[in-house]
Amino acid sequence: MISGVRGPIHAKYPGIVLIDLHGLIIRVLTSQTTVDDLGEVGDHAELYTHLRVREDDITLYGFSTPEELQLFELLTSVTGVGPRVALNILSSARPEEVHRVIESEDIASLSRVPGIGRKTASRIILELRGKLPEPAGMQGQALAAADAEAMEALMALGYTAPEARDALARVERREGQTVEERVYAALQSLARS
Repeated sequence: MISGVRGPIHAKYPGIVLIDLHGLIIRVLTSQTTVDDLGEVGDHAELYTHLRVREDDITLYGFSTPEELQLFELLTSVTGVGPRVALNILSSARPEEVHRVIESEDIASLSRVPGIGRKTASRIILELRGKLPEPAGMQGQALAAADAEAMEALMALGYTAPEARDALARVERREGQTVEERVYAALQSLARS
């Protein structure tokens, strides 16, 4: 079993990273979140991986954090959720946000992800609610909830989920910060970029 790869980034594409392992180029399928988190071509990368072997296919999936890998494996354990749908979920939100959506039984947010209808969203919530480990990067439920609300507000203003997520990631997090303050700071960040 391959549990990780480490080496220079050979190329980056939407949902795919090519890693140079001393002349052997490995193709790793991943979430757009991980692609965005990785450096540029030539930079050193380390990915936590999941090897999937099928009768006619061998695929390596990789993620920048062990939490994202664990969430991928839990999502693909749900009936009717394959790797492509799991990657869509992880591309639309960071692990702590996915955790919040599942634990709060937010079917509407989950069903907005491409490839997921209300029925599949309900099944994911039913099978995973209460089984997810607390994400390591979470700085408290209130802060995660504020980020979720801020992300929804930015999406309501017409920004895509990745744009909203990246803008919020650039905003300094402070305890006691209101949703409105986070949205305002994220809008300023988006205006500068």
